[in-house]
Amino acid sequence: MSTRKAMVGLVGLAAATIVLTSCAGGGSSTGDDSANAIDGEPSGDIKVITWRTDLIADGTFDEYAKEFQSVYPDVTVTFEGITDYEGEMKTRLSTTNYGDVIGIPTMQPSQFEQFLEPLGETADFQDTYRFLTTHTYDGTQYGLAIGGNANGVLYNKAVFEEAGITELPKNEEEFLAALEQIRDNTDAIPLYTNYKDGWPLTQGMGSLGAITNDPDAGINMAENTAPWTEGTDIYAIDSVFYDAVEAGLTEEDPLTTNWEQSKVDLGTGKIGTMILGSWAISQMQAAAEDNGASADDIGYMAFPSNLDGKQYAIIGGDYNLGVSKHSEHKAAAWAFIQWLLEDSGFTETQGMVSTVSAKPLPDNLAGFTEEGVELMETNPAPAGKESLLSDISNDSQIDLWGPLYRQAMIDIARGAADGDKQSYFDELNERWGASSEQLAG
Repeated sequence: MSTRKAMVGLVGLAAATIVLTSCAGGGSSTGDDSANAIDGEPSGDIKVITWRTDLIADGTFDEYAKEFQSVYPDVTVTFEGITDYEGEMKTRLSTTNYGDVIGIPTMQPSQFEQFLEPLGETADFQDTYRFLTTHTYDGTQYGLAIGGNANGVLYNKAVFEEAGITELPKNEEEFLAALEQIRDNTDAIPLYTNYKDGWPLTQGMGSLGAITNDPDAGINMAENTAPWTEGTDIYAIDSVFYDAVEAGLTEEDPLTTNWEQSKVDLGTGKIGTMILGSWAISQMQAAAEDNGASADDIGYMAFPSNLDGKQYAIIGGDYNLGVSKHSEHKAAAWAFIQWLLEDSGFTETQGMVSTVSAKPLPDNLAGFTEEGVELMETNPAPAGKESLLSDISNDSQIDLWGPLYRQAMIDIARGAADGDKQSYFDELNERWGASSEQLAG
């Protein structure tokens, strides 16, 4: 899978920043049209537009189509995969032809009704599904996550054992000490940043709220004029990267990192840790097996922080699935979404947290249970402030969900740019504070 897409649901979608323009606002059929009501009898041909090109290539989605048709014989399902999913879907949304079931690309919540069919009242979904907060607007639900991911740190158990690490680190000091053990006792790179590819540096944002056990961390950061101050989530997240780089505990030349190779290297014990969402576990396991190592060597732990001895991990939805406003077979599209989430076994085979609340955690998160890590979801921003965090990010030119400011931070930490941690965090606070005062009032 192109993993750049997989991580979007955790932070990018929740913080929609890209403005879409469309000529598709008028003339659409809606749920009030009895010919294509979402709660009608499922029938007709539907197309599912997906970012999971790998599951098309290996025939997995063809099998799903057959299984679904055995339940709904009057519906025929086809799949179309897009490699540059976010980019191409934004272009397609300027038309009325963008499939029947889609992975909802980044957009402002106020735009949902322009492109998506309402699925129902959010209150009616709360007892059944997780991850509802990112795709609800004015009490209406427009999407359901295909599955969910936890946020934390991938690690190689064999490397930890060789290094002599007997307990998982539960704060930054212990984490840095563990990285030092890896450096001193093994040939592995302790922490791999994937600086060159850039997007992996954004993965730490998925733990926003876990450090302080604050489900409102997003809006609280927006209204904080100096969030890069010790004691906050973003300070802890960025400090782990900065301090590890400054201590020489990351790859020697960050300009030559390679994401695809890093999967092999972590899987085979050439890398000790990477800060990534749990969506990456299955890919690291596959890379290990494909290269003569054991999938059992791949472990997952909470972000190295605790509050009064308790660790927390944010869980959040991956891409949300929605029904196109312009679908001619909305009931069939909605039936497919519900079947995929509830009956297909998709999340079980993908090692994801099920969107269905009653289903247990996947086996690959067993370590969380063993360590007593408490899972938490974040709250949506208050009404009228849905885009405040992203607005401040844009205005201050601090790309919270992009790699640029963290790459600049790493350049300082490795001595390739002037400054130090305090001076850089002061600069971030100055820029952020000015925008927060202006936009948050």
